[in-house]
Amino acid sequence: MKTGREYKIRKADANDADGVLACLRAAFERYRAQYTPEGFADTVLDSETIKSRMREMLVLVAVCEGTIIGTIGYSVKGREGHLRGMAVHPDWQGTEVASALLSAAEDELRRSNCTFVNLDTTEPLKRAARFYEKHGFSASGKISDFFGMRLCEYSKSLGSNHNVGSAK
Repeated sequence: MKTGREYKIRKADANDADGVLACLRAAFERYRAQYTPEGFADTVLDSETIKSRMREMLVLVAVCEGTIIGTIGYSVKGREGHLRGMAVHPDWQGTEVASALLSAAEDELRRSNCTFVNLDTTEPLKRAARFYEKHGFSASGKISDFFGMRLCEYSKSLGSNHNVGSAK
């Protein structure tokens, strides 16, 4: 685990696509067998789908010594934000990088006048679900299909420290 090393969080640009892909692949590889092939492909992306993601969402990256060590995407629809594609390189998991990325994305959403944020996570990502709960998210109870896998929605109010249900 790399602790105490300097990293910076910034908005990603087109030059970051390969680094984001490498981070996603490294972070999710250990879950590959628990995903359907289509679900895994949609999670780790490829050279074409990363371009779509970066057009449709704003993407933040955590960078240390020129290497992307974490990423998170977010979009805004009215006063609701949506998070997607959060990943931290395994060498950096267990450090403050994930919390810093989540906080940075929430700050950007607040600046966009969002009062609510949601995200979806798959059942194999139990550690991620605990992380989100620790950071004020709660399961909304909404379950959907993600390429043959259960996708669980989590939500959070950005206007206060208590949780709210889905605003949909």
